[in-house]
Amino acid sequence: MALAARALWYASRRTAELRECNLNERGETEALVRLLYSGVSRGTERLVFNGLVPAAERSRMAAPLQEGAFPFPVKYGYSAVGVVEAGPAALLGKTVFALAPHQDRILVPLDRPGVAMLPPGVPARRAILAANLETALNAVWDAGAAPGDRICIVGGGIVGLLVTYLCAGLPGADVTLVDVDPARRAYAELFGVRFAKPLDGPADADIVFHASATAAGLACALACAGDEATVCELSWYGDTDPPVPLGAGFHGRRLKLISSQVGAVAASHRPRWSHRRRLDKAVSLLADERLDQLITGEVAFADLAQEMPRLLAPGAPGLATAVSY
Repeated sequence: MALAARALWYASRRTAELRECNLNERGETEALVRLLYSGVSRGTERLVFNGLVPAAERSRMAAPLQEGAFPFPVKYGYSAVGVVEAGPAALLGKTVFALAPHQDRILVPLDRPGVAMLPPGVPARRAILAANLETALNAVWDAGAAPGDRICIVGGGIVGLLVTYLCAGLPGADVTLVDVDPARRAYAELFGVRFAKPLDGPADADIVFHASATAAGLACALACAGDEATVCELSWYGDTDPPVPLGAGFHGRRLKLISSQVGAVAASHRPRWSHRRRLDKAVSLLADERLDQLITGEVAFADLAQEMPRLLAPGAPGLATAVSY
């Protein structure tokens, strides 16, 4: 008998629906996972919700277990945590993270990257941060941040704060979080770093990460960089083209503007690190109870479709939202 499940679909612009589906028969290399939590990725899912994934990027932006196609209808999501109900004996009853959509039960392929066992000390709810922490880890590698560096993070959203968390752990690093929202100061204090408003940020950073997804934030990031510093752009703008201030001292100060994107392992680590190894490391780095404070909201899966317009509205308050099943 086919097993029934329910999944969230982005049906049309700013419209989400819970749809019934039947799971296929489980294959030998698959596990049946009953979800406990999933996480809403506000940046990427907001663009999907609004139909703003550029045509040229649609294949690259496809999630591992996505169904449908951009712009609509599409089943999208990549931050799920659940219990293995059927599969290899060694995994039965284990809790796993998977790059999977918002769906109460799902078949997860074990022979492909995107699945990681939760180690002791990482609770299921906190593990919804794994995908974002993997993005942050890759960015730190891309930028080459090192102990003792003067580091600035512009944009205190969930990815920016996870970069802050990682950089704060570098011995001797001098880390500043820059954000327009004074409430973000509490998160800077949580991780033991400085906080500054945009006009008060440093001007001599060795490494600057930009994660505000705004043109003003990018201009601020460039202004925070010292001579010959690296500015690592983490924001994804979808089908918009923000202005980039490359005049004034950009060339004279020999600034380096680079991008970071989680789809490929950072070049500095690619010869030795697979996607699976990187995800395993990101999950293990979640063994810090301070990270629970980055999950600022929770909604029931049954209410998720009707809550999405609020959760993905421009300027919506809060950070990560957990979906409970």
